[in-house]
Amino acid sequence: SRLVESGGGLVQPGGSLRLSCAASGFILDYYAVGWFRQTPGKEHEGVSCISSSGVSTNYSDSVKGRFTIFRENAKNTVHLQMNNLKAEDTAVYYCAAERDRVYSCVWNRHDYDYWGQGIQVTVSS
Repeated sequence: SRLVESGGGLVQPGGSLRLSCAASGFILDYYAVGWFRQTPGKEHEGVSCISSSGVSTNYSDSVKGRFTIFRENAKNTVHLQMNNLKAEDTAVYYCAAERDRVYSCVWNRHDYDYWGQGIQVTVSS
C-alpha cells in the first residue's frame, strides 16, 4: 500500500500547478488526505486537508484563496490545485492519508497512516 505524488515541477510566479496523490493497495475513499510541505531546515508545514467524506477542507493562511483540494474517488486520487504560485511556495510537497476521519481533517503528522515520497515544487522566474 502506498501513495504517489505527481504534477510537481518548475513554474513561474503567478503560474499554476496541480499536484495529484494517487493511492495504490487501499481505497482512498475511507481516508482523510493532507498535503504538507517542507523546506530545508524546517518542519513539515500543513498546507491543506480534506476529510474522507469530502465535506470538510482546511487551508493554511498562507495558501487560502489560492489552493484548492478536491477528491476524485473514481481514480482513487486527491488533487491539490495551486494557483497564483509564489516563490515562498517552493518546497517538497507530501501527501498523507489518515483512516476514518470522516467529517474533519487536521494536520497532526502523527495521525497519518500513509505518506507519499514527496515531490518538488519550485516557483521561480
